[in-house]
Amino acid sequence: MRQALPLVTRQGDRIAIVSGLRTPFARQATAFHGIPAVDLGKMVVGELLARSEIPADAIEQLVFGQVVQMPEAPNIAREIVLGTGMNVHTDAYSVSRACATSFQAVANVAESLMAGTIRAGIAGGADSSSVLPIGVSKALARVLVDVNKARTTRQRLTLFSRLRLRDLLPVPPAVAEYSTGLRMGDTAEQMAKTYGITREQQDALAHRSHQRAAQAWAEGKLAEEVMTTYVPPYKNPFAEDNNIRGASTLADYAKLRPAFDRKHGSVTAANSTPLTDGAAAVILMTESRAKELGLRPLGYLRSYAFTAIDVWQDMLLGPAWSTPLALERAGLTMADLTLFDMHEAFAAQTLANLQLLGSERFAREVLGCAQATGEVDDAKFNVLGGSIAYGHPFAATGARMITQTLHELRRRGGGFGLVTACAAGGLGAAMVLEAE
Repeated sequence: MRQALPLVTRQGDRIAIVSGLRTPFARQATAFHGIPAVDLGKMVVGELLARSEIPADAIEQLVFGQVVQMPEAPNIAREIVLGTGMNVHTDAYSVSRACATSFQAVANVAESLMAGTIRAGIAGGADSSSVLPIGVSKALARVLVDVNKARTTRQRLTLFSRLRLRDLLPVPPAVAEYSTGLRMGDTAEQMAKTYGITREQQDALAHRSHQRAAQAWAEGKLAEEVMTTYVPPYKNPFAEDNNIRGASTLADYAKLRPAFDRKHGSVTAANSTPLTDGAAAVILMTESRAKELGLRPLGYLRSYAFTAIDVWQDMLLGPAWSTPLALERAGLTMADLTLFDMHEAFAAQTLANLQLLGSERFAREVLGCAQATGEVDDAKFNVLGGSIAYGHPFAATGARMITQTLHELRRRGGGFGLVTACAAGGLGAAMVLEAE
């Protein structure tokens, strides 16, 4: 193992995560129907600042992400600063790393802290699958540009006459990889077949996720990290995730038909994460700044790693690549972890990554490592459930996982936790967290 790379500032301060918060997560077109991601982001950042009681001008940077971006608000981070009463001079910019977007936002703020350019910042993300940018065909887009330059009505009518009826139809956001044309579910089917993952195994993992999440809510473990929201017409509060199926049985999962490979597939809507709306954010600062403000950190960022692999086959294997790198940089092994939290895009993807983490052959032949990263102990794995149950607002999931893991580490008396996610484009992310 190489020497660990400590994440500290030039003064030797650790990177503290002092608090985190999220909205409840809502299935597409339910509680947050019609609420754009920028408004969800304002909700969570405004409430996070109010609860933390940190002076508004103490936050020097906000890095926020959105995967499904709205053309009218391309820099969601700056809109959040302007819409929450933060200091107008607060540096704010947006990032996107698909499903690992808020991991990237956290890394960017951490790097600003280590560089010494700021002492406190906010990182997070928001996405809405209910408010989507509806586009136009390429033919119509070209004609509209040309019409804008036309000088006469006759020229404009001539341009419009070139269009066919199909050119006038709206174009929904793409659900497939730009480079391959494959949907995420198609990749999950690839992985199920490559690694011999059965329908029964996938349904069992999904059922486990829902049961653990329902139990976490029932025991009050999530109350502190999920805000109550009010949306127009402001009559009813929305306080808990609405995708969790705590009363479901394994027999219920078996009833669903495959969603992608309808003849021979095993990936269904029930063993996949649904389209979801929500937002999440965390406050990071140097350890000394937290002490100055009288704050006890939730925990610390020990290391992080981002990786990329080919997109044509099994591209959601990011955790199998990024996890060993994050552990190495933290100077830890799998055995040192108290908790291991993996984003569940699909049960098949999750099980494939778990399989490879324990594979000596994958470690030697693919990663070039002497031994496997290590089997993940079921008692440490996604102990409060995962994205299949909670849902997955793309840019918010990483911040949810970080906050949730740190709170659970604190309840267990401290230790190390690793959070990891796959992402579109063959990307992967992992972060090692520490709580005392």
